[in-house]
Amino acid sequence: MTIKNKSRLFWIGILMLLIPGLVHAYLLMPFPGSQDLEAITVSYYLEKIVLPLRIFGGGLVLWYLIVFFSKDTRWQMMRKVVALLVCVVIYCITDVQYKAEKMFEEPHAVVFANALQNKVPQGYVILGVVHNGVAKAYPLVYLGYHHKVQDNVGNEPVLVTYCTMCRTGRVYSPLINGKRENFRLVGARHYNAVIEDESTGSWWYQATGKAAVGKLKGSSLQELNYEQTTLEAWLQRHPESLIMQPDNFFAKDYADLKNYDRRQPVDKDSLLKNKDSLVRKSWVIGVITNGKEKAYDWRALHKQGILNDSLGKASLLISVERDSLNFHVLNRVVDNKPLHFSLSSADVLTDTETGSVWNWDGLCTGGKLKGKQLTVVQAYQEYWHSWHHFHPATTLWHGNNVALHLAKL
Repeated sequence: MTIKNKSRLFWIGILMLLIPGLVHAYLLMPFPGSQDLEAITVSYYLEKIVLPLRIFGGGLVLWYLIVFFSKDTRWQMMRKVVALLVCVVIYCITDVQYKAEKMFEEPHAVVFANALQNKVPQGYVILGVVHNGVAKAYPLVYLGYHHKVQDNVGNEPVLVTYCTMCRTGRVYSPLINGKRENFRLVGARHYNAVIEDESTGSWWYQATGKAAVGKLKGSSLQELNYEQTTLEAWLQRHPESLIMQPDNFFAKDYADLKNYDRRQPVDKDSLLKNKDSLVRKSWVIGVITNGKEKAYDWRALHKQGILNDSLGKASLLISVERDSLNFHVLNRVVDNKPLHFSLSSADVLTDTETGSVWNWDGLCTGGKLKGKQLTVVQAYQEYWHSWHHFHPATTLWHGNNVALHLAKL
């Protein structure tokens, strides 16, 4: 074999050190065009072979450096040294700077405080979970950076997750086949966080809790009920709640999410003339009931106040409060009869059938139906692009009581 051919082996080794890691990082991070590809299976198996390819490539490079490097000209040596430096830089980018589990670490310590000792502003939006009489609140500005917190609520293990790229909060049971699993953040596909369980290495979409690839492909994590609301509203209903406190080590990262829970991206877009336009990052409320899926445009609901709607066989009351932070989805059936609701200018919620007064917990506080309780329906605040992607059969309410199917958009 000539020196020239042996030199080619060096460059083959360099390519093996560079290309697999670069492609893998590109597919699992929100680089231009990467998230639109149907590539989660490719990403999964690519991750399995990146290290072996690097070891093999590194072996070729090392062999060349030991045996043949001294025979190169000065110019050839300089090119190869530069190539090695590029490998080091690219490694730092792909495996440190853009490695999801290193970019978005879990809290070093998950610390909670009661309402008296709490340091979290009450205007912050939280994900609230209740189990066995224990209530816990997880602020979005902290959870949004960490992406997931693995915790216990009322002696039940919980996996509390949030993805800022698609504005999806979900709470799951981390039990798989009766065993509590640890999860790591892999990256993102279709702008949604992907997590991996430790035992089987399967990859799960955060927005659906479904395993997309791996040994458990097709399986689903058990979803647990939660509420997204302001901490103030949560404490009014659960004054004994524990509140997750900030980990000061990540103070700068939390600061980057300041006002994340306050303003829609369309409000920040100076180029968008009509702020009521439905765009990729418009907020919607997503509901799934009786196998039917529907999204409700947040801005339209905020203007209207409340909506009496039906989804499949379910009669729903949907509302966004005036603060544009709290929202509610309730089943408006009482004693097997659907009620219809109206909201006064003073924010008094009444049913038109009896004139009874109700609060946002779904409890009738005055009138003929006093003491009756509406059932809370699990609902999600989400970006339109995410809900649309993961629920392709959805319909959309975009104001004026009009439901549009995606095919008409």
